Amino acid sequence: MAGPTPTAPQSFVQILQTCDNFRLALTAEHLVAWRLSSDPGAPAIGLLRPPVVEQLLREIKSNQSSPAWECSTHEGKQVFSFASHVNTSAARSRVMKELCQRWRDEGLWPDVVGPKKWRGEMYPIYRHPFGPHDAPSEAEEFGTPVGTDREDSRNYAFMMERAACALFGVVTYGVHMTVYEEDQDDLGLPTACRIWVPTRSRSKQTWPGWLDNSVAGGIPSGLSAFESLVKESMEEASIEEAIIRKHARTIGSVSYFFKSPLGWLQPEVEYVYDLRVPSGVDPAPFRPKPLDGEVEAFELLPLEEVIARMRAGLFKPNTALAILDFMIRHGYMTVENEPDYQEIVTRLHGRFEYDRW
Repeated sequence: MAGPTPTAPQSFVQILQTCDNFRLALTAEHLVAWRLSSDPGAPAIGLLRPPVVEQLLREIKSNQSSPAWECSTHEGKQVFSFASHVNTSAARSRVMKELCQRWRDEGLWPDVVGPKKWRGEMYPIYRHPFGPHDAPSEAEEFGTPVGTDREDSRNYAFMMERAACALFGVVTYGVHMTVYEEDQDDLGLPTACRIWVPTRSRSKQTWPGWLDNSVAGGIPSGLSAFESLVKESMEEASIEEAIIRKHARTIGSVSYFFKSPLGWLQPEVEYVYDLRVPSGVDPAPFRPKPLDGEVEAFELLPLEEVIARMRAGLFKPNTALAILDFMIRHGYMTVENEPDYQEIVTRLHGRFEYDRW
């Protein structure tokens, strides 16, 4: 599959807008909240587009004796939720697993959950998107015997197929790490920066052929953000666990509300890490190399070239946001040299208008 087509040079705000491109007030679609239960105080966990709403209504109608879903009205607005008897994380996970696999097999939304898009990886869904990450592994969740599970006080609510998350407008989580080399002057101030940049495999289900961050990936259920980084670093870039544990530094996060070209909603949080190759050491163990086929090649690029390719629209959109964050944190973008500095800083840490869901 072809990669991205270069664009005319974009401003940093335009780059940001490509990824953080959705606002509730500006959508013409009627979106319906997906809540954990029909209780008025139940947390919102997703936003449903009209085609999914129509399909869920068909699900309810086709299984009237014991439907897994409920449609109710809350403060004059239509709301979907799990049925009252689907009241534990394991029960909800089983419902979602059966539903998503059936939709895949029936050919619904092949552009999202078709066989070529299916990931076979379970993502955790949380009651509060900004709360603790306390999800179990897939083996733990589905190893619980039916009827023996109980609701508990975790923030974790259930898990579902990664590819299907966009259908339900749920918040997902990932990790991004920038592996870089930096030259410094006698005062320790940076004089030059080079970043390891991969080209994604052209056989990837998503964003084939685009440029990416040195290491990036989603956080599956049962792994913490850092353990996901350790896993992805070896699988994608052949960087040993010991290197990551000693040298990777947690920096913060970026968050944005992305509407895909097909209209699906993807509010996402990416936890951000830096790995600076130390001066005066053998750089070989820090040098990323393709391993699992998800990356075609890595290039060590001067920051100026990274910026030029980013302005040309060659980077995966959320990777561009992580690079903007890197530039801000390391002083390469400042209020003095970027007129839209404050807008960029603010929008890199969005809340998805969650209070309005």
